[in-house]
Amino acid sequence: MSTDAGKGWLSHKGDSYNTEEVNHGRRWFLIGATSVVGAVGAGFAVAPFVSSMQPSARAQAAGAPVEADISKLEPGQKMNVEWRGKPVWIVRRTEENQADLKAMGSDQLRDPDSNESIQPEYAKNTLRSIKPEYLVLVGICTHLGCSPTHYRKEDPHNFGADWKGGFFCPCHGSRFDLAGRVVPGVPAPTNLVVPPHKYLSDTVVLIGADDEGGAA
Repeated sequence: MSTDAGKGWLSHKGDSYNTEEVNHGRRWFLIGATSVVGAVGAGFAVAPFVSSMQPSARAQAAGAPVEADISKLEPGQKMNVEWRGKPVWIVRRTEENQADLKAMGSDQLRDPDSNESIQPEYAKNTLRSIKPEYLVLVGICTHLGCSPTHYRKEDPHNFGADWKGGFFCPCHGSRFDLAGRVVPGVPAPTNLVVPPHKYLSDTVVLIGADDEGGAA
């Protein structure tokens, strides 16, 4: 066996090998193999964390509470949130809206005290809300399940001079005021439903859970 240190060659049985190239190639093979194993291992390590951040199928089916940011909701405006596959409305009422609701007589409403309607105990009041400024309702008519349309007091309408703003169901003509209270003489038997909710801050409302009875 003879070596040529100057060129880095190793001669063995008539064959010649470049020891520098062999070592270099082996080094890259080891680095590549280690990288592949490391990447596979990292994939298995990350997967459980990614999965844990996704809502479980059971939680989705049960209708987990949802948060709504109301910081950009202007007076008179309505925003929609989905909870349990249903539309939930959040309306920011003006001071005029609140005054109009308080001035309505019991003869103008089918269930003025919400005795026959569905709402948490804390929303069983004139404005049917926790905060007078904000109304939270399930946006489904209590007649046959259509979704009413929001009409403000100033919007064009044909509901008569007594209309102070509220909701009109285009399917069968039921009307509700800005507290979700149904008027007499329409098909809907009860007021619109108020879902469980609570305020996490001045700008965030949690729909689907409250401090009274937990999640609905």
